[in-house]
Amino acid sequence: MSYKFYGGVHPSPRKNLTSDGAIKRVFVPKRVVLPLSQHTGSPAEPIVKTGDAVNAFSEIAKATGFVSSPVHASISGKVTKISNASTPTSNRALSVFIESQGDEDQDFKIRQRRDPNGLSGEELISIIKDAGIVGLGGAAFPTHVKLSPPKNRPVDIVILNGAECEPYLTCDQRLMIESPKEILEGLEIILRVLNAKNAYIAIEDNKQPAIYAMEKALKAFSFQPSAVGVKIIVLRTKYPQGAEKQIIKSILNRTVPAGGLPMDVGCVVQNVQTAYAIYEAVYSGKPLAERAITLTGSCLKEPVNIRVRIGTMLTDLVDFIGGFKKEPKKIIMGGPMMGLAQYTMDVPIIKGTSGVLFLSEEEVLRDKESVCIRCGKCIETCPMQLSPTTLMYRVKREFFGEAKDLGIAGCFECGACAYECPAKIPLLDYMKYGKARI
Repeated sequence: MSYKFYGGVHPSPRKNLTSDGAIKRVFVPKRVVLPLSQHTGSPAEPIVKTGDAVNAFSEIAKATGFVSSPVHASISGKVTKISNASTPTSNRALSVFIESQGDEDQDFKIRQRRDPNGLSGEELISIIKDAGIVGLGGAAFPTHVKLSPPKNRPVDIVILNGAECEPYLTCDQRLMIESPKEILEGLEIILRVLNAKNAYIAIEDNKQPAIYAMEKALKAFSFQPSAVGVKIIVLRTKYPQGAEKQIIKSILNRTVPAGGLPMDVGCVVQNVQTAYAIYEAVYSGKPLAERAITLTGSCLKEPVNIRVRIGTMLTDLVDFIGGFKKEPKKIIMGGPMMGLAQYTMDVPIIKGTSGVLFLSEEEVLRDKESVCIRCGKCIETCPMQLSPTTLMYRVKREFFGEAKDLGIAGCFECGACAYECPAKIPLLDYMKYGKARI
């Protein structure tokens, strides 16, 4: 049985541009820029220097603490410099610049295929950490941390998140269609590490081909230990269904406390791409140096899902897929609801990049803001049961202490309030500003 979570909206899916096309082969660029802060937590520390030759998939920066993650070279070549560079998060971060020398082997070679059945939970976590795996649903939280809950907070249920509720994005859907067995292999490793006995694979009902592919693979898959119970849960399409707290509420009817984590209610949520990356790391020894993303929008000549090396510059990637048929009015890294607008295309694809949108003048909402009419739609919509207009007025008047007391920290910036507001007030902007000031 599944439960509805509070609030949410139903934006137009806009997934038809890329949902039927297979994930294209990896684009191997001639240059990459690898920020050392592509994850939640402490930035990685470089272990290479300018002038060093590096091989693709080799470690170039080490984790600097428990909540940190290493970074790997995504191409073979020469380190041309280590300096600050622009990132898709609108911040500048220390980055490693690598340029290909033209004759290096750029493919990953499996040295020895591993059997995870002979590995302990600690060994599996070490492999996942060393591979630099972070949450690939967007938050980029180091995966080894999620898989290491305190002993006093045991996890009994894993939710594999295939909801992909953001409009336009389809890379997770395509991965479930094309690599369902590998995703299940990754899920099996997650269950073993956590010693959890039950799992749910959550997919929204607008992804029928993915549901069919995962159901077919699940019937043929034998989990070890065999006592593990895994079910596919089909959720009604609703945004932000894929957010951790909402998907837990929808499936388990468990409420994660304010300021708490899923492990507080005995649950861990992992994205399907994260499970796939875990499979690659454990079975093949492949670190996280590439991922599938969606490039879409009416401005592109060829909207696609494509595997991309981390650090690929957006300008190079757009040139590779054929460029624009018309100039975009807005470029967004991520989905249209939670993504970040970019002021330049000279930014790299990072681990948390799930897609890039290239929107035309017609697709960009430019309605003029008017006064709040106190309709209450933002309150009805907010999945965290906040009062966005009340918070907006506090932030506008710089009453940040009152905004904090009213729970602004609970906002996870889904943008549902701004989407639903008939007065077109940029409520999300006020939430972000208020949280940053606090």
